[in-house]
Amino acid sequence: MTDTIEHNKYVELKYRVVDAKTGHVLTAVDFPLGYVHGVNDVLSPQVMAELEGRAVGDTLSVELDCNTLFGPRDESLVVTDYIENVPEEYREVGTTILMENEQGETKTFLVTRVDDRTLTIDGNNPLCGRQVVFELEVLNVRDATDAEIAAGGKVERPPVLTGVKTVPL
Repeated sequence: MTDTIEHNKYVELKYRVVDAKTGHVLTAVDFPLGYVHGVNDVLSPQVMAELEGRAVGDTLSVELDCNTLFGPRDESLVVTDYIENVPEEYREVGTTILMENEQGETKTFLVTRVDDRTLTIDGNNPLCGRQVVFELEVLNVRDATDAEIAAGGKVERPPVLTGVKTVPL
C-alpha cells in the first residue's frame, strides 16, 4: 500500500515556481524539501491543501494569485538612498536587510538595484503582483517519527562510527 500525504506524514518534494504570464522559472528547489504535513506548513495553505492525498511520483501544478497571498504591491516599501548612506555589506543586489521601526516591528527588505550613486531596497515580497504556478513532484511519503513531528521536519542522526579505536592521550 502506498502512503499518501496526510497529517503527521513526513514528505519530501521538489518544486518550481513559474510566472504564469511569461513562463519564466522564478524559483526552483531541486533538492528534496522535507517537512511533516500538518505540523510544518512550509508552503502556502492552498499548495498544502492540494498536496493532501498525493503519493510518491505524483506531480501537480497549483496556480496562485500572489496578491491574495502577500497583498498588493506597496510602492511606499520601495526606498532609494545615496549609496554613501548604506553600509558596504549591504551594497549588493540580492542582499536581504532586516529593518525595525519605532514600534519594534521588523520587516525584511531586498536590495534590488545598485549604481554608482544610489541603492534601492524593496520591502514587497518578490512575488507581489504576479500570477504563479507551483509545479511540485512528490518524492517521498512515510510515517513521521515522534522526533520529526516535534521538530516539524527531518531530524538528522549523528553518524555511527564502527571499527574506530580510541587511543588514550
